[in-house]
Amino acid sequence: MIFLPHSAILSFMKVSYRWLKKYVPSIPDIRTLENAIIFHAFEVDSVESMGDDFVLDIKTLPDRNHDCLSHRGVAREISAILDIPYIDPSASYKTPTSVETSLSVDIQSPVCRRYMGRIIRGVKVGPSPEWVVQHLESIGQRSINNIVDATNLTMFNCGQPLHAFDLGKISGNVVARHAIQDEKITLLTGEEKELKESMMVISDTAGNALAVAGAKGGKYAEVTHDTTDIVIEVANFEPISVRKTAKILGIQTDSTKRFENDLSPELVPYAMIEISALLLELFPDAVFENIIDVYPAPQQPWTVTVNVSYINKKLGTLFAVDDIENVWKRLKFEYIKDGNNFTITPPALRLDLLAPHDFVEEVGRILGYDNVQAMLPGKIFEPKINKAFYKTLAVKKYFIEKGYNEVMTYTFRSKGEIGILESASDKRFLRINLKDGLEESLKLNTLNAPFLGVDTVMIFEIGTVFLKDGEFMHVAYNEKKQIIEMTLDEFCIKHDISVSDEYGDLLDTEHDMAKKFTPWSVYPFISRDVAIWVQDEKDKDVLFDILKEADLLVRDPWLVDQFVKDGRISYAYRLVFQSHDKTLTDGEIAPIMDILYAKIAENKDWEVR
Repeated sequence: MIFLPHSAILSFMKVSYRWLKKYVPSIPDIRTLENAIIFHAFEVDSVESMGDDFVLDIKTLPDRNHDCLSHRGVAREISAILDIPYIDPSASYKTPTSVETSLSVDIQSPVCRRYMGRIIRGVKVGPSPEWVVQHLESIGQRSINNIVDATNLTMFNCGQPLHAFDLGKISGNVVARHAIQDEKITLLTGEEKELKESMMVISDTAGNALAVAGAKGGKYAEVTHDTTDIVIEVANFEPISVRKTAKILGIQTDSTKRFENDLSPELVPYAMIEISALLLELFPDAVFENIIDVYPAPQQPWTVTVNVSYINKKLGTLFAVDDIENVWKRLKFEYIKDGNNFTITPPALRLDLLAPHDFVEEVGRILGYDNVQAMLPGKIFEPKINKAFYKTLAVKKYFIEKGYNEVMTYTFRSKGEIGILESASDKRFLRINLKDGLEESLKLNTLNAPFLGVDTVMIFEIGTVFLKDGEFMHVAYNEKKQIIEMTLDEFCIKHDISVSDEYGDLLDTEHDMAKKFTPWSVYPFISRDVAIWVQDEKDKDVLFDILKEADLLVRDPWLVDQFVKDGRISYAYRLVFQSHDKTLTDGEIAPIMDILYAKIAENKDWEVR
């Protein structure tokens, strides 16, 4: 098993083909099986041959991790997808004879939703049988000893994590409680962890922490080669608590992966039956005490009613009632049929089936999405004019026709009425106006006006401002140095802009704006001045044509000075260079200037000042 962060889209589960065959004896060949899983359930990342077995690396979906991170869960899916028999081997498990128990369990927090425990006396810790080792190694797991292997084998088989404690090291009984602040526990790995009050631990009556609930066992009651009596724990813990605890402590295990995806408490007794039968096979002379089952708030069954017409409408299909009913049978759902309505009681483990649309998905994937005919939808709705969008386009058209350019300034400011959680220290608020940003933009653009090739800077902005009583669309623009700001509606009223039934020319305006826009460089420019003596005015155009051919020039040469002396004319031009890829250096501009000077020198009557 490979652990992924909870936020990951998929979870990985290695599944043995030979292991699955114990549940579905008529399972098809590996390639047919692989395609069936891919097209009806989950992605199969890879298929690896291992001797007489194959191992499928299956990526289960988040909403199915609670029932499909196990061989039993995957086998149930295969049975439904391929409509082949599923055999539950639990009916053939040998049930050990049990005696009165001395064990008691005290659940002190609702985080522990169910705790089932059993004392088994007379075990002998040692190597596992070869078949157990082979099962574990086929899915990449290491054999440890027969007790630990039995718990791992059961977990990978049915999906329920288990744990075994050395009974001889436990004082009193088992307690499921919250940790004491700054309480410490040494894990099986040898790491010492400091616990918080929000964390759930399993302890004994004397207060010794035996395990971090749902995450990792502790050293205190570790099963060793000297262990003769054990306590088997099969419990269910609230998923969010396990996730938070594991995240804080940095514990990533197969157990946490299953608990954090939520497991049904109804899985607990199945796992206890299975581990008991397995340990009986390993230790036929062991004494099994009665099972203790503490279940304060049992999971209640739920029903969902879904209609055939609803399913077909959502899928775009014409499935018959019998076809859909067959899906429920293949998935082993309990249901009541009333005409075209089905009232379904989902299996306890299927925590993802909560509403009618969930059953639509079940029908689609089981019957196959290839049975959904492709067709164009009819007219879904009558298009309507978006008034805010219309007004925005109309205002842009108004400004562009007057020679303005649109700017977009920063939404975050150092002051405001609405704060944000995370940002730079000087940008912790949302803006309350457009004016402040537009003033800054006006100053910068005015400074750069000569380089932009404009005499007068005329800019506007349409954007959202954020006030305590709501968000509002504003318009801001400049008249020379003065910034004028008002709401979008106020601007439209002032300039007699009303919403028409059609966008008409406004869309053409938007298209023209897109054609006019050219991206600007985020890298700084370099300017160079060139002053040349020429013989007469006709040389001015020739000089201009030479200069404007320079590489990396971002605007036409700009005449900054001219005068006449001793019968010659001096023209001084400013050249502005800029790259879209990097910051230019003097060393990169010098060769360009050398080429220009060489071309200028070709005119014998000219002279560089």
